[in-house]
Amino acid sequence: MTNTTQTEPMQTASGKINAGRYFENFRLNEVIQHATPRTITAGDAALYIALAGSRNPLHCSAPFAHALGYASTPIDDLLAFHIAFGKTVPDISVNAVANLGYADVRFLQPVFAGDTLATSSTVIGLKQNSSGKNGVVYVRSTTTNQNQQPVLSWVRWVMVHKKDLAAPAPETVIPALPAHVSAENLCVPQQFTARGFETRATGGTYFWEDYQVGERIDHPAGMTINESDHALATRLYQNNARLHFDNHMMQSSTFGKRLVYGGIVISACRTLSHEGLENALAILAINAGTHANPCFAGDTIYSFTEVLERWELPNRKDAGALRLRMVGIKNATPAEIAEIKPAGSYHPNVVLDLDYTVLMPRKGNQ
Repeated sequence: MTNTTQTEPMQTASGKINAGRYFENFRLNEVIQHATPRTITAGDAALYIALAGSRNPLHCSAPFAHALGYASTPIDDLLAFHIAFGKTVPDISVNAVANLGYADVRFLQPVFAGDTLATSSTVIGLKQNSSGKNGVVYVRSTTTNQNQQPVLSWVRWVMVHKKDLAAPAPETVIPALPAHVSAENLCVPQQFTARGFETRATGGTYFWEDYQVGERIDHPAGMTINESDHALATRLYQNNARLHFDNHMMQSSTFGKRLVYGGIVISACRTLSHEGLENALAILAINAGTHANPCFAGDTIYSFTEVLERWELPNRKDAGALRLRMVGIKNATPAEIAEIKPAGSYHPNVVLDLDYTVLMPRKGNQ
């Protein structure tokens, strides 16, 4: 028997590759079921602390969590959000120019190690930009656990490249969004009680009543974002947006290099805000958010907080809600930034403008 070798044309598998959606591929009101459900583990929680440096004892001290009514330490709110957000990236923003903002983010119930998160999104708005090269997509996303219980919901808008520049522009629809999540719509964890709260665990001595509307807190520490840290963190969230990983591609972009995922900046600012907000135990909502300027590896992040509102919570005497404005700054200290928008647009060193609401114990209940 004679063996013969035949050379055949290579068959490509390009038809099987999901290259992600471009702007012209989105349709108003369509529902997108995102792939890859994620079971969160204690290892994820430990790695998040290593990358973001959070010092909130609710997420790392079992006795402290038990005293506040939890069966175990809940997963950090932002870790749950980043993982839930990451599920949407392959379908929504893998071909993004930039993630532009958030609104109406609701933390509906705690997430624990062992919970499996799955996310779906509905397209609620579309607007092609005047250049014709890209457009803005608005989606409302919902994440459920393994029991089909909603744990997170949010709206975000993202600028996405067009692939076919000749594709007709869709009808412009920009959704109306609430200015903030009202006090009566905040979801305080059912099991939470501040009657077991101890200040020695947080290191903070200020309670809900001690914060005044209009007060500004300049947090003293800075955090430099390393190339390896931001890439590892973004992989932890399974966020595969090319602009965070593909340096070869980004060399030909306007920026000339990879962008840091905006969630890294949010986590860094939340960690830095511990000094002065030690007793802000949980995030109840993100009311609005803007990534004002890009952030790159090597940038050092600082933060300051403004107190916007102080709300009593319905049927709660042990805790209240603080609505805060968290501003992230790169390569400048808070003292150097007197105005966020000195000439009507964001100061070039401002990278984050986040309006969010936290849960904080009241006096007399510790």
